[in-house]
Amino acid sequence: MLRFLTAGESHGPALTAILDGIPAGLPLDASIIDLELARRQKGYGSGGRMKIEKDTVQILSGVMAGETTGAPIALLVVNDDHVKWKGKAIEPLTTPRPGHADLTGAVKYGYRDLRPTLERSSARETTMRVAAGAVCKQLLAQFGIRVGGYVKAIGEVEADFDGTSYEVRFEVAEASDVRCPDPVAAGKMRARIEEIIHSKDTLGGILEIVALNLPVGLGSYAQWDRRLEARLAQAVLSVQAMKGVEIGDAFENARRPGTQAHDAMSVEPFDQAQGKRSTLNVQRSSNRAGGTEGGVTNGQPLVIRAAMKPIATTLTPQRTVDLATGQEGPTTYERSDFCPVPRAVPILEAMVAFVLADALLEKLGGDSLAEMKPRFETLRRANLQDLQMDNTPHVWWP
Repeated sequence: MLRFLTAGESHGPALTAILDGIPAGLPLDASIIDLELARRQKGYGSGGRMKIEKDTVQILSGVMAGETTGAPIALLVVNDDHVKWKGKAIEPLTTPRPGHADLTGAVKYGYRDLRPTLERSSARETTMRVAAGAVCKQLLAQFGIRVGGYVKAIGEVEADFDGTSYEVRFEVAEASDVRCPDPVAAGKMRARIEEIIHSKDTLGGILEIVALNLPVGLGSYAQWDRRLEARLAQAVLSVQAMKGVEIGDAFENARRPGTQAHDAMSVEPFDQAQGKRSTLNVQRSSNRAGGTEGGVTNGQPLVIRAAMKPIATTLTPQRTVDLATGQEGPTTYERSDFCPVPRAVPILEAMVAFVLADALLEKLGGDSLAEMKPRFETLRRANLQDLQMDNTPHVWWP
């Protein structure tokens, strides 16, 4: 129901995106998107490109008088660095970087130079993902749904923020230049990044993205490609340098017995003063599943962790093969980040927001926000009032 495409090269004139399927009536202006674009450019360990670009979006279609019309939304961000490349002869690039798309792209498309692969596979493309994701965040916000994120680990330095609410984690992380809500770990992360800069190397890490206030019932177990975890995993792993993903405590749960890997259910306790239960909600004391069961949201916070490898462009040369001469030799350095993990947080937030907005539209239907909101209010919840079990035998296959 919702889809987007991006186009553009890292050093080309501009980057563009078309986002199709956003309902009519959503309040939207460029400042909402620009805020997210600015977040993408912040983070200790960034390279020199972020000092050049000051990303701002132009909304070319799909918005009139400050509201979406239901038509495709066209977005454009100009590359400020393009003036240094336009009309100039560029030295050929024939030494592929280990871990990058250079070699695979050349084999796939038959390039005589690695530059076309580099230009399109670059993480500069994520500018438009963040722009599209900002629109999706704005849609989710109309239903009280919030998507946020933070850094859990950089290199071997891991944060500890158990017991801190997700809202507090979001706020504290945003005030940190490494986007980590644990101040002690954040200091260590910053020091580790500084070490890696001096050693002319790169660092990866682990990011955590969380969605709050999701209704029960997004996604489906009925077909493999409608399972929400599968859609989220594809979206996360589509981001450059992401090599692993888990929902909830997936890898820890793999080491536990079944009785310790799941989230036991209970009904909210009996209110002695009122002489009754205040509500009949089914609740849980843990969230090991990470907010989904059977490919469907269960009302708990949706928790996604992603492993980001150290990026392939290192100031210290790596061994490679010059494809023009056939000789072994060093890689050629092109400007890049030393640690892009903090900057990746808003990128992953954007991709998660896109998937959730798509799943919400799938659940509610409707061409306008005015149609969707009343339907949202009537969604079933995980309480005994909405779950009218008749408790009688059934003949399923007469």
